[in-house]
Amino acid sequence: MAEQLYLECSAGISGDMLVAALLDAGADEAAVRAALDSLPVQGFTVRVSRVAKHGLDACDFDVVLDDAHENHDHDMAYLHGHAHGGEGACAHHGHDAGRTHGEGHTHGNSHHHGEGGRHGGAAGHHAHAHEHRNLADVLAIIDAGQMTDCARTLARRIFTIVAEAEAKAHGAPLDQVHFHEVGAVDSIADIVAIAVAFDSLGLRDVVVPVLTEGTGTIRCQHGIIPVPAPAVANIAQAHALPLSITAVEGELVTPTGAAAAAALRTSGTLPERFTIKRVGLGAGKRDYATSGILRALVIEEA
Repeated sequence: MAEQLYLECSAGISGDMLVAALLDAGADEAAVRAALDSLPVQGFTVRVSRVAKHGLDACDFDVVLDDAHENHDHDMAYLHGHAHGGEGACAHHGHDAGRTHGEGHTHGNSHHHGEGGRHGGAAGHHAHAHEHRNLADVLAIIDAGQMTDCARTLARRIFTIVAEAEAKAHGAPLDQVHFHEVGAVDSIADIVAIAVAFDSLGLRDVVVPVLTEGTGTIRCQHGIIPVPAPAVANIAQAHALPLSITAVEGELVTPTGAAAAAALRTSGTLPERFTIKRVGLGAGKRDYATSGILRALVIEEA
């Protein structure tokens, strides 16, 4: 039997968590870095490291934004409406907390909760942290990157799913959804990294039984919004993604994470019996009452 990828999302899913889990499961880090370095975007760097989450050793994928592109993604007091003002994690036009587990929300752009940032903005625009990009601009950046056709197609699909969900949330035509530069940089990096990492594994079947989400509210550019974020709810509806709401206060599923799950998922049912070939643990960056880990298991039906 062919190997499958099983995404175990009991602690949610975000862009950075998924990249880390795929890398830990054996994805090609060099290919991911080469693809990100080839993008016509500046303002970010990438760090891959090992961290301890609830006593477990996990991989951490961090898109580190420069000062001009930094956001409030890791500021829990801000994200949950208890502190200072500013745009916060909602750096884009939609609430796509670019990352899961604390990826704030943005306008039409997903921000990653813990999904570090990378080359901030499009070439020549890195000094303008408040410029906006539409979907066509983002797809052109993806098309300019060096990656396989399969990875490019997947990256385009994930970003389009996010944009469609944001368009619906804001009652705007798809071509009028704009992403703030901060969110766009972070999201582009996460989404390209997801696509290249997954493609390098050589797998085609992905089992995602359920996405576990938190409850409460989170702050985005437009104010306080409910969890699941509107974009996440729209993605779940459009792609029939099963959700399980827990008592954990916080955003466990980000728009980027939900869109990636929607694009990758080929089945919601695990084989009755299977063996585990590889285990990948991806760490989230927000401090919620969960393990904060996304598990990517490469399995084979027994």
